[in-house]
Amino acid sequence: MPELLDAPSWQRRMTAHEHRAERLTRDHLARRQRQEKHPVHDFLFEYYPVRPSHLRRWHPGLGVDLEGTAPHAQWRDYRVAGGRTTLDLAGFWARRGDSLTYIRELLHRTNLNPAHFDCFGLHEWAMVYRTDSPRHDLPLRLGAAGSDAVVEKHRIRCSHFDAYRFFTPAARPLNLTVLERADQPANDQAGCVHATMDLYKWASKLGPLVPGELFLDCFELAVDARVLDMEASPYDCRAHGIGVVPIETPEGKAEYVERQRGLAERGRPLRDRLVSLIDRAEATTLQA
Repeated sequence: MPELLDAPSWQRRMTAHEHRAERLTRDHLARRQRQEKHPVHDFLFEYYPVRPSHLRRWHPGLGVDLEGTAPHAQWRDYRVAGGRTTLDLAGFWARRGDSLTYIRELLHRTNLNPAHFDCFGLHEWAMVYRTDSPRHDLPLRLGAAGSDAVVEKHRIRCSHFDAYRFFTPAARPLNLTVLERADQPANDQAGCVHATMDLYKWASKLGPLVPGELFLDCFELAVDARVLDMEASPYDCRAHGIGVVPIETPEGKAEYVERQRGLAERGRPLRDRLVSLIDRAEATTLQA
C-alpha cells in the first residue's frame, strides 16, 4: 500500500520545496525580468526543456498518497480516490512507458559503464575549433589560435553524444570515437560532466514518479556541473562571476579531474534512485 501523508505533513513538504526552488531560481527570474542573459546559468533553462515553474512544482513521488484533495488533483496524472489524492500510475505508464523504459536502460548502463576521467572538458574546446562562429557570445580566454592549439595538442575523448554533436566539422574527426545517438547507452558513463548534468533532464521527464526533493537535488548537481563545464571551457566567463580551470596546464587538469570525480560520486546515487523509481513503477503496473 502507498504511504499516506496527512495534510499538515504534505503541506509542510510542499512549502519547503517551493521555498527551496525559489532560492535556486530567483537569480534567473530576476535576470529574465530585467531581460538580461547569463551565458552559463541560463543554459539550464534554455538547452533543457525545464522552466523554473517546473522546479517549483512539488510531487510527493511514487508510492506516496496525499490525504484529502490536494492541488495535485487538478494536475495531469493524478486522481482522487478513497479520500486521498493519488498518482494515476496506470495512466502515466500507458502514456510514457516506452520513454521510461529507455531512460531506465540509459541510466542503468551509465552507472555500469566504466567511468573515465581523462577528457579534461575538451568537448567545449572542440565546439570552437577552427570556427568564426562559437556557440556562446563570450571572449575566448586564449584567443582563437590559442584555443585551436589546445585542441591540437590533446586527444579528444568525448563519450557524450549531445556534446559531440556540437563539435565543429574540423573537430569531429579528432574524437577518439565516432558517436551516434543509437549508441548512447553503450557510451554514456558516470565520469562525464554532461551525463551528470543530464540527470536533471531525466528527472524532469520522469515527472510525478520523482519526489520534488530529488528533482531539486538533480538540479543543484546540474548547476555545479555546468559551472565546472564553463570554467574549464575556452571561454572567459570571469565577467559573469565564473572562475577559470586552465585545463591546458597540469594544475588545471588535476583540478578538473578532482572536481569531475566529486560530481560523479554525487551523481551515482541520484542515478540509482531514478532507476529504482522506474523499476518500482513498472513492477507495480504489471501487478495491477
